Amino acid sequence: MRIRRTLPLVLAVVVIAGAVVLAVQLRKHAPPEPARLLPGADGFLYVDYSWVRRTNGKPFNPVNHDPEYEQFIQDTGFDYERDLDSVAFAIHYPETWPGGGTGGKAPEPRFSEVFIGRFDSDKCVAYFKRMAKSVESYDSVNIFTIPIYGRTFRIAILGVDAVAASNHDDPAVIRGMVDRSRRLASPFGGPALLRRYYKHVQLASPIWLVAHLDPSSPELGGLSNFLPHPADVVISASFNPLHLPFRTAALHVRAEAWAGSEEDARVIADKANVFLELFHSAEASVGSPGTDADVKALFDSLQVKQQDSRAVLLATVPTEVLHKLAESPEQMPAMAPATKQDQPVKSKGR
Repeated sequence: MRIRRTLPLVLAVVVIAGAVVLAVQLRKHAPPEPARLLPGADGFLYVDYSWVRRTNGKPFNPVNHDPEYEQFIQDTGFDYERDLDSVAFAIHYPETWPGGGTGGKAPEPRFSEVFIGRFDSDKCVAYFKRMAKSVESYDSVNIFTIPIYGRTFRIAILGVDAVAASNHDDPAVIRGMVDRSRRLASPFGGPALLRRYYKHVQLASPIWLVAHLDPSSPELGGLSNFLPHPADVVISASFNPLHLPFRTAALHVRAEAWAGSEEDARVIADKANVFLELFHSAEASVGSPGTDADVKALFDSLQVKQQDSRAVLLATVPTEVLHKLAESPEQMPAMAPATKQDQPVKSKGR
């Protein structure tokens, strides 16, 4: 009789424990919550800014504190460099681009975003009301419509730490983001393209990109040098936990192009390898190690290989390179290893 009474209890505990383990495992492979709130799109970008603050306390992309931005901080209480923790972007291509896009009739790409951080709700609401040409109440959430540079920008406060925004012409886009924020969070949620490829993002990556790229699009014409046909791309960067602290860590970048066939993947890998070989040959013939050791280490770490219908690029990026790029992007060409074309021509008569 005692066994009969305890058996249901044991089974219940086992079922609950199994459900918890399953939920944890699913969470590991689920996109971050802000990315799951985004609408369907042609590309997705996610950035977690907390790792930047752990490297040297400096913002990755500093904002010029001109009088206009200082006034914005005073009005909203929000300082990007201090208060933004993470942001997820959805990229909407125009429907006129080859293959069509999710951006409707807009002549250029549109964007939808979810910001996670610390917001002063009262100040933000007062600021948005003052700037908005109209305010729509949707499911008890105010959606502010603000004209910016000839575009319609909609913004909504989803919670104490989350704000959604979009400049897509269709108001249903931001309404959908509000709807998803009101539902129980699910690891199975999120846009279809993101659900398909997020499992290939490196674990705990602070920055990643998932996008569909068509080299026949005039705006992406430079890609035709590497992509023979449209491909889906997954780029992610993660820290090696053995290389902490973050101040001295390096980002391990993995870029995968999911081509339509093994032949396309081979072409992509071959073209990338030819480019790398030309680069290293030019560097060796010049005999210059470059002016920056971190940048040279980055170029030396580049590897390209083919894996079935994927072309994979691997690189190791010292965090110092990222800070240099963010603080002085115009200096990067000067820090890169020199090639023949960079060297002064010496006259034989001198």
